[in-house]
Amino acid sequence: MRLDLCDIIHVPGAVKEFTFALDLSALDFYGTRPVAEPVEVRGRVVNRAGMLLLEAEMKSNLHLHCDSCGRAFQRVKTVNVRRMLATELQDEKDDDIILLDGTVLDVGEELTEEFVLEMDTKNLCREDCRGICPGCGADLNTEPCKCKPDIDPRFSALAALLE
Repeated sequence: MRLDLCDIIHVPGAVKEFTFALDLSALDFYGTRPVAEPVEVRGRVVNRAGMLLLEAEMKSNLHLHCDSCGRAFQRVKTVNVRRMLATELQDEKDDDIILLDGTVLDVGEELTEEFVLEMDTKNLCREDCRGICPGCGADLNTEPCKCKPDIDPRFSALAALLE
């Protein structure tokens, strides 16, 4: 979505609001597509004393798999964005300021980047997920481990007496 800011760029106190749905269902994250539902975007651009400020909230329901136990689950992801906008940059290294194309801002492109950068690198179905036992494959959240404890080789002779 391209947003033309020519009507607020030189008017201190002016506001331009926007609402749209961002389709990120094609984005691939390590072989999965967790953003299956549209991202609801609500925001505004405010001219504060000649300085443009982009404020937006993005929200979507993510379809994930737990990195510990493999169980499928859903989680609402909310990303808040607050960035400065400029028509030209004095310091080319300033990554905190979004550069406008004339008076036009490609809100969809900028907010897609912000949403992707805020994605979690590790997803757990719950905070205290215990995962899967590497030995027997039991889901430790629902059942106990079925593995027999390893016997210290120094006590192998005593273990033979117990059998």
